Amino acid sequence: MGLSRMLLVCGTILAGSVTAAAAADCEVKLRSADTHPDGYPTVAAVRWMGDQVKERTQGRVCVEVFPASALGEEKDSIEQTQFGVIDMVRASFGPFNNLVPETQIVSLPYIFRSAQHMYNVMDGPIGDQIAEGFAQHDLIVLGYYDGGARSFYNGERPINKIEDLKGMKFRVMQSDVFVDMMAAFGANATPMPYGEVYSAIQTGVIDGAENNPASYDTSGHFEVAKYYTLDEHLIMPEVLAVSKVTWDKLSPEDQAVLKAAGKESVTVMRDLWAKKIAESEASVEKAGSQIVRGIDKKPFIDAMEPVYAKYVTTPEAKDMVEKIRATE
Repeated sequence: MGLSRMLLVCGTILAGSVTAAAAADCEVKLRSADTHPDGYPTVAAVRWMGDQVKERTQGRVCVEVFPASALGEEKDSIEQTQFGVIDMVRASFGPFNNLVPETQIVSLPYIFRSAQHMYNVMDGPIGDQIAEGFAQHDLIVLGYYDGGARSFYNGERPINKIEDLKGMKFRVMQSDVFVDMMAAFGANATPMPYGEVYSAIQTGVIDGAENNPASYDTSGHFEVAKYYTLDEHLIMPEVLAVSKVTWDKLSPEDQAVLKAAGKESVTVMRDLWAKKIAESEASVEKAGSQIVRGIDKKPFIDAMEPVYAKYVTTPEAKDMVEKIRATE
């Protein structure tokens, strides 16, 4: 093991020990799982929530945050939270698409016009409706975080209009919706693990990929794909939820504290996320990336008609799409 890796591991162990020690005196200790690394906006927001919970319960209830998949990968941590093995989880909506059907609708391309539109939808009646779907699977929603807006980047040319995508090869997540989305754009989808993207672009196996600006930056993909177009085809919410098993063990007073702190942490997370995006965009531009802003999204949105026709088939799904589009 190299020195830098050894220091990282030791630091992680030390951080975990400090967190555990801080929670040792609490009557109720809640463990919260996250796949993102320490310092990431989601992790920082849940830590903030934990501080609030501890303060408001006079130190009786503590929240231990385990970042970087320390409690397992996202799918596993979700299942363990459902069973009460883990108390809380912060996860993206993707893994829930087959479990909670309502999450499929808010995972569709261009369903949200902007991040603020997504906030308005998820913080309103539709968010409440989706929370009921989570509750049916033993997960109590505390709030909806921001998973960022995914956009295209490549190493060939700037994408200024939909025709520029024709024939290009883009890595996508292993999702039928994403594959169908790329076909509707006239591009070719290549599902592959995230860790293989850099070398695949570098060697020409693919032309590019799609992700949010923070991931484009921190992954180093900007080094091999300098053209980034803010088409924002997917603005996906994330969820912060507590296990119903854990929830039912809490007193009504502690439930109220957790619910309030969780809701307030949403604003904290979104503010941190906005700052992170601004920093990442400035960083990659300084490194030589070209960010294409202000494109006409209408042709991109219109191209999604066959995708919606395939996935929005029930009266309930059609009603939700209409309500989302009607939300200001």
